[in-house]
Amino acid sequence: MLMHLVSSLARQRVPGQLVIQLTDRCNARCPQCGMRVTEDFPRTRLETDRVLAIIDAAVRKKIRSLSFTGGEPLIYLKDLVPLIRYAVDAGIPYVRTGTNGFLFMGSNSPGFEARMEHLAETLAGSGVRNFWISIDSADPAVHETMRGLPGVIAGIRKALPIFHRNGLYPSANLGINRNITRQTMALAPGCDGETFYRTYRDGFRDFYSAVIDMGFTIVNSCYPMSVSPDDELAAVYSASSTDRVVRFSNAEKALLYRALFDTIPEFRNRIRIFSPRTSLYALIMETEQADGGNTVNGYSCRGGLDFFFIDAKSGHTYPCGFRGQDDYGPFDASGFPGASHERPCRECHWECFRDPSELAGPLLDLARRPHRFFSRFLTDRSYARLWFEDLMYYRTCGWFDGRKSNVCHD
Repeated sequence: MLMHLVSSLARQRVPGQLVIQLTDRCNARCPQCGMRVTEDFPRTRLETDRVLAIIDAAVRKKIRSLSFTGGEPLIYLKDLVPLIRYAVDAGIPYVRTGTNGFLFMGSNSPGFEARMEHLAETLAGSGVRNFWISIDSADPAVHETMRGLPGVIAGIRKALPIFHRNGLYPSANLGINRNITRQTMALAPGCDGETFYRTYRDGFRDFYSAVIDMGFTIVNSCYPMSVSPDDELAAVYSASSTDRVVRFSNAEKALLYRALFDTIPEFRNRIRIFSPRTSLYALIMETEQADGGNTVNGYSCRGGLDFFFIDAKSGHTYPCGFRGQDDYGPFDASGFPGASHERPCRECHWECFRDPSELAGPLLDLARRPHRFFSRFLTDRSYARLWFEDLMYYRTCGWFDGRKSNVCHD
């Protein structure tokens, strides 16, 4: 890993990441997502030959991380598994995918354990490094109502030991929303900031405790993704919504991020927490300053430079799933699609790209403009401390290898 990082930095880049939307078809009812089954639009999926060509191009372009997303990618499990294996065998070390959990329903039905054994063997045998399962709430009933997947939490609880026996340790993936607990659901609109912060602080504690109790060893949080008619973004990836469940003001986002930032240290030695506090620190400053128009000092997103998104409808490449106005065309064309389009972008809080961009920013500075690196770290000692702590934590956690069971000790 270190060799590839040094090689990338020498080219003034960071190790590349590619998110492939295999399909926009889904079978869940999540209010926070525009791809929910109740939405009426023509569903699409990328053909296998097209994905194979994209993977070949990703290898040539030295992409190090490849994620298959949806919709719900496990609807096409029989097609997905060979694609994962192809990417792994081609030399991409970080291959990931995830699910809404629909296959975990029916845990009391005959043959459930056998089905889970087959699923775990199949996914583990594909070579996938990380496999995530979406969890929206610490309250099972709330999560299952949001997703329209009754009984799924009990099924996940039963399935996790089977996955662990097969050498695969799934990650719980929280999309931050207003329903994390019944207490966060009950918050009155416009409540005071201290009440909002403390309720979400308790909510994140309850959520981490709940997924630890279920048997998860890794957890990640997706920051709220909402859209409104006056947003400048033109999303091609519809994992966003106008629903209030994910709509937060900038002031509320700052409090959310502060609550998560303050909660993470309590649980880092009990479960591997992927969310870097460096990124949350930058997002807190960004959202606190957003309404005042002040300059933001965090690092901009590497989407369109080192990180790319491919949508299921056209198979075209975008700097991320939310800058649909920047269509770079087919990924398997020569060169990096967005190499000549560098511009600072903080238009969304898509953690897939924002978190690694924030962690990589100081390394890029150190490689190409050391004076900025040292100036930043001398003037903002809190940022410097958090960044070093995150890197050491990531290293201790084995860079969140989902094929290993270790829990970090921060």
